[in-house]
Amino acid sequence: MHLATFYESAIHSDNDRLRMIRRKSNSLSLLRLLLFGGLVTTLWFLFRQFSAGLLILSLAEAAGFIVCVNWYFRLKDQRALREKLVFLHTNEKGVLEGHANGFPDGRGFLDPDNYLDDLDIFGSASVFHVLNRTTTLHGEAALAGLLRQSLLSVEAIRRQQMAVKGLTGQTDVRQLLTAKGLLTGDSKADLHSLTGWLNMEPSLYHRKGLRIGIGVLTLANLAALLYSFSSNNYTLLIIAIVLCRLLTGYFSKSVSRQHQLISNKQPIFEQYADILLIFSTADTGDSPVLQQLRTRSQEAHTAIRRLSRLTSFFDQRMNLLVNLILNSLAFYDLQCMVALERWKARYKADFAGWVEAVGQIECLNSLATFAFNHPDYSCPEPVVSDDLFIETAELAHPLIPPGRRIANDFSIGRNEKLILVTGSNMSGKTTFLRTIGVNLLLAQCGAPVCASSFTFTPLQLLTSLRISDSLQEQTSYFMAELKKLQRIIHRLETGTPALVLIDEILRGTNSEDKTYGSEQFARKLVNYRCLSLFATHDLALGQLEQELPGLVVNYCFESIIEGGDLHFNYRLQKGIARNRNASFLMKKMKII
Repeated sequence: MHLATFYESAIHSDNDRLRMIRRKSNSLSLLRLLLFGGLVTTLWFLFRQFSAGLLILSLAEAAGFIVCVNWYFRLKDQRALREKLVFLHTNEKGVLEGHANGFPDGRGFLDPDNYLDDLDIFGSASVFHVLNRTTTLHGEAALAGLLRQSLLSVEAIRRQQMAVKGLTGQTDVRQLLTAKGLLTGDSKADLHSLTGWLNMEPSLYHRKGLRIGIGVLTLANLAALLYSFSSNNYTLLIIAIVLCRLLTGYFSKSVSRQHQLISNKQPIFEQYADILLIFSTADTGDSPVLQQLRTRSQEAHTAIRRLSRLTSFFDQRMNLLVNLILNSLAFYDLQCMVALERWKARYKADFAGWVEAVGQIECLNSLATFAFNHPDYSCPEPVVSDDLFIETAELAHPLIPPGRRIANDFSIGRNEKLILVTGSNMSGKTTFLRTIGVNLLLAQCGAPVCASSFTFTPLQLLTSLRISDSLQEQTSYFMAELKKLQRIIHRLETGTPALVLIDEILRGTNSEDKTYGSEQFARKLVNYRCLSLFATHDLALGQLEQELPGLVVNYCFESIIEGGDLHFNYRLQKGIARNRNASFLMKKMKII
């Protein structure tokens, strides 16, 4: 089935289910109203004249009303989930049609000091924006972290690929993971304060005698309450309330401190528990990554759901009636503290791993959705080799719409270490460099690439494609570029294999100085353990192919002048670009 048809069918199915749920909800609301009215009427007659039949009827009406209320809230949850699925399928259909993804674009992760800005990794219409289907802060951070530091081990890349492939075909699981995550709304709660709570020393749980005393005093208080109502003597009840308040007040500072750290976390705990519960049903196949995550999910979702309920109870301490009644008789604050500290004692060591698992699951879910939406992309093949190389066929940029992208065959490393790419403005040089960089990054994240084949040795990415000056740092354009080139050299000196992408360096100096500096930089690059693509307008650099045979090769994107018009075919070809499109356009526009 065509993908657009698949999502269109899913939208229709979701809307049909929504209409059915709404009809049930409306019918249930009417039934609930009738039951409530009947209950009030029955109780009115029952109070006027008692009868066993009226008592049974009132109990049945009350039970029916409670059932209807619970059923209504279940339908409400189903409706909310189905609405998120409608959004999800509509968003996927829109993305296929060229509309912007409705998920965040990750611009907050942008760092201009490396390849992230040069390759459009974060921000509007970026790689992150295309990939992102995360709903939690940990998921967003995991996906961003992978793009900021991709996998450089062949084994790690293959394990990641296996996990992405295993999840790609499980459409229902993937969509439920995202839809459930979206139920918490746009706000993503912060779990950083939870670290402080986890590391706090217990105040009550380790005091077994105190815990027993609280339980005994609670029973005694209830007995005092019953005695007071039956005897009309409130002395014992007043003593019980005073003792309860004094003991609760003694621990009030610790209670308030813990509540400050863990309050209002119930929705995010529920969100994480839902994600882990759904993933625990996934088919892991032969993927060690998925198997490990599913095992962790099965252990975690029940415990986190329990924590969600406990924090919800603890948040109720701010309710006036709860504080007034339950804290005066049943040590409500202290009972909540004991339960939370008991949970912490049991699960503290595992919690960090559980939230990390949520991040990994959402990251893999994003990559698997990308793979599902691009069945024409290929799975890259990482290779262990002493020789660095990239070999690819029909390579194109994944951010360019299919109808506009031009694919090229390309290889580097077998017969050269550095490729000089010449061509005029608008001919496609810089886009081609970005095409190689983005696809290599996707390959090293375990995702499919926009090519019919892609074989490579893992390489760190080092780029200098987009330069900007900085008034705040008092850095000129020229100095900003030199600092970027310096960072590249420093990284190369570590010996880590790299792919270096350079676009037209030293634009801020005179032509002779630029040619000399560019040539010396190119000569220096071939001495490091790296592959390099060097885009330039400086045709004089082409002589390096003769001076450094087996190390430097010339390629170009040529402009085509036909019938008084300028065209570009965006096809990579051997040699040096020769056409002078700048002077041609200036003549055509009567500038010269």
